Amino acid sequence: MTLGAPPQHMLSGVPAYVDGSMLQISRAAGAALINTDRMWHYVEGIQNWDPVWPGHGIRILPGPSSLWLDATGARLPVPLYPGFDTLGTLAHLRTTGHDHSWFITSLKIVEKEFALSGSEQNPDLTGRDIALLIRSRLAKGPTGPVRSFLDEGADFAVEHDLDSLLDRMKRMPGGEVLDAERARREVVARDREIGNEFTKDAQIAMLRSMRAYRGDRLIRTAAPHRLQDPAAGPLVAVRLHVLTRKTLGGIHTDLDGRVLDAGGETVPGLFAVGEASGFGGGGMHGYRALEGTFLGGCLFSGRAAGRAAAR
Repeated sequence: MTLGAPPQHMLSGVPAYVDGSMLQISRAAGAALINTDRMWHYVEGIQNWDPVWPGHGIRILPGPSSLWLDATGARLPVPLYPGFDTLGTLAHLRTTGHDHSWFITSLKIVEKEFALSGSEQNPDLTGRDIALLIRSRLAKGPTGPVRSFLDEGADFAVEHDLDSLLDRMKRMPGGEVLDAERARREVVARDREIGNEFTKDAQIAMLRSMRAYRGDRLIRTAAPHRLQDPAAGPLVAVRLHVLTRKTLGGIHTDLDGRVLDAGGETVPGLFAVGEASGFGGGGMHGYRALEGTFLGGCLFSGRAAGRAAAR
């Protein structure tokens, strides 16, 4: 897939030492690399208000309800909704000529649907703390880490009315290209369709369908409502950046995990498995691999290589 020109500004989802240098070391040892043009980027990146490394970005793991606009205020086309098609969304946004986009949402949606990537952003999960999990995920209000971004994050704007929110967005870096009237029309149109039982708005229809599943209804998807509903407020805008994470390519191997050289011959005694072998970049799960499938590929390729090495 051609993604166009790379962004001038990106955030980094990994520390500086995660630089792919071992791939070059393997190449020096005779290994061939494959699919190095395939990268894994996110389009919901936000600047960490308390960074651990330079350019430290965090990904919002969004639910489906927020209104997604490009930098100019135009709604993203079907089916580029929050949490749906990352690669397709990235390809579309690279055609806009701008490196950022926007969520316009409500505090009620943020409370229910915003989660953050990174172990340090999820102390309840990483600490296996059931009591903290119940307090943070099921109690009213956003989780502690999300609240910190609402209060401190440079990419967040919180206002009680749409005019004030759009004015705030215009004053944020990059906001000068926002067509506030276009964005206003998109919000009003979206809110109008919420009240239409027979709406043809695909995002709203999908949202209603998702809530038919009990798990989504209880912990992941906010009840459909108008963004400008005072009971759901205040309004929240989030400026989103491209967040780069890793290459989907890697060391070329055969089905036993044996490393291949440029001529397709095995490099004696050298094996590669998991993400280092580029399974996500066109091998085991393809270019549009879902993250939840990556672990299975690591386990499977590791088992195959272990058995081959034993033989």
